[in-house]
Amino acid sequence: MDAILSQIQLFPFTFEMMGWMSCQGQTLQIMQNQALFSLIGATYGGDGRTTFCLPNLKGAEPLPGTRYYIATEGLYPQRQ
Repeated sequence: MDAILSQIQLFPFTFEMMGWMSCQGQTLQIMQNQALFSLIGATYGGDGRTTFCLPNLKGAEPLPGTRYYIATEGLYPQRQ
């Protein structure tokens, strides 16, 4: 099953898989992540012109040893 771009999911490990980044408020460049930016915009920070931020869910995990990740690669969701 392919991930949907910008999907946030809880996983029971603390390493980043290919196509996923941990949700810890990182600042990303729009030019390298245009599809992801088109979905979440500058909702979580960044200037909205050259940078944007991922959500910061560090500390919100329900169990120790788990972490929230966001899909940075995957299927672009269709809009109606």
